[in-house]
Amino acid sequence: MHERSGRVDMVLLLTVFILLVLSIVMITSIGVPKSISLTKPPDVLFPTCGQDGVDCFFLLKRHVVRIAVGLVAFFLGFRIPVRFWRKIAIPLFGFTFLLLIFVLFAGSTVGTTARAWLIFANTSVQPAEFAKLALIFYLGTWMERKGKDIEDFRNGFLSFCVVTAIIVIPVILQPDFGSSVVFAAIATGIYFVAGARIRHLALGLTIIFFISVLIVPNVGYLKYRFASFVSPTVENCQPEPGKGEIRRNYCWQTEQANIAVGSGRIFGKGLTQGIQKAYWLPQATDDFIFAASAEELGFIRTSLIVLAYFVIAYRGFIIAHFAADKYTMLVATGITTWLTVQAFVNIAVNTGLMPVTGITLPFMSYGGTSMLTTLAGVGILLQISKSTTPYYASNTNRRRNGRSRSAKYGHLARG
Repeated sequence: MHERSGRVDMVLLLTVFILLVLSIVMITSIGVPKSISLTKPPDVLFPTCGQDGVDCFFLLKRHVVRIAVGLVAFFLGFRIPVRFWRKIAIPLFGFTFLLLIFVLFAGSTVGTTARAWLIFANTSVQPAEFAKLALIFYLGTWMERKGKDIEDFRNGFLSFCVVTAIIVIPVILQPDFGSSVVFAAIATGIYFVAGARIRHLALGLTIIFFISVLIVPNVGYLKYRFASFVSPTVENCQPEPGKGEIRRNYCWQTEQANIAVGSGRIFGKGLTQGIQKAYWLPQATDDFIFAASAEELGFIRTSLIVLAYFVIAYRGFIIAHFAADKYTMLVATGITTWLTVQAFVNIAVNTGLMPVTGITLPFMSYGGTSMLTTLAGVGILLQISKSTTPYYASNTNRRRNGRSRSAKYGHLARG
C-alpha cells in the first residue's frame, strides 16, 4: 500500500495555535511596563496609561501584527509544494549567506552584544532566522543527492562540515552563540537521519568541543557568561568595572529569571501580578518570557507549556518518519529539530540550567523575524504531513535515494 493520507496533523496545528493564543495573553500581561517605557515622553517621570500619549498596549499591538504577518508566512508555507523549496535551495542558501556577511559590516546590535540585525523602516530583521530555513532546505537537497556517499569520510563528513561552516561561521562572528548552537543542532540532526556514521558524528562533536574550548575563553562576553554560570562570584558577575560604561552584571539575568520562576510557586501570582517583569527582569517579553510567565502562571500551568513543545517534537518527528520521500523526511527533521532545540535551550536558560544565549522562545516571544520564520516552518511541516505514507515499510522512494537511518531503524517505531 502506497497511498498518501492527505490529512493535516491537527495535533501539531492545535498545539501551535494554543501557544500563539497564550503568547498574546502573556504579552498583554507582561508587556505593559515595557510599553510604557517605550511610549512615554522623556520629560515625564511617573507616566500612567493614557497620559501624554503613553500606550500601555504598544507591545501587544505590535505582537498581534507580527503574528498576523507570521500567519501569512504560515499559509504560504502550507500551500507551496515542498518541491519548490528543493528547486530554490541553492540560490536561497547563497542569498542568506550574503546577508549574514552583509550584517557583519552594516548590521545593528539593537542594544545587545551581537551585530545581528538589519534595520529597515524602524523594523529590525535578523538574517540568521531566515538562514535556519535556508540551511534546512539546502542540507535536505545536498544529502538527498549524496545518497550512500554520506557515509564516506571525505565526500560525506568533510563536505558536510564545510557546508555547515559556511552558515555557522558568519553567525559566530556576529557573535551570536545561541543561534550557532541551534544551527549546529539542525545540521547534526539532519546529518544523523540521513545516514551518517556514528564515528563521524562523534568526531564532529569532539571537534566542536575543542573549538568551543578555544573560543569561549577568548571572547569577552562568552568568557564572562560561562564563568558567571559556573561560578557566580562578584568577580565573574561584574568583570568590567571602571571603563566609563554601565557595569555589566553577567549573573543578573539568570538571577532575576530564577527569582521569577521560583516566586511563581505552584499556581502563580496571577496575570498582571508579576513583579520581576516591571523592575528587575530584562527582556521579559523576549528572551525571558518563559520566566516572566512562570511567575504569573505557576509551576503547573508552565509545565503545560513545556509539554506543548514535547508534543511539537513528537508530532514533527512522526511526520519526518512517515514522510513520502527522503528530501521531505530531511526537511521535516530539520524543522522539528530547530523548533524544539531552540525552545528547550531557551527554557534551560530561563531556569538557570544553561548560560544566557539570547535566543527566543518559538511562538511565544516578542520577536518579528522569529515569529515569521517559525510559523513558516510549521506551515511547511504541515504541508509535509499531508503527504505522509500511512505504512512506512512500503515507502520505496527513500531506499532508492540512499538508506537513511530512519529507514534502517523504522521497524522499531512500528513496534
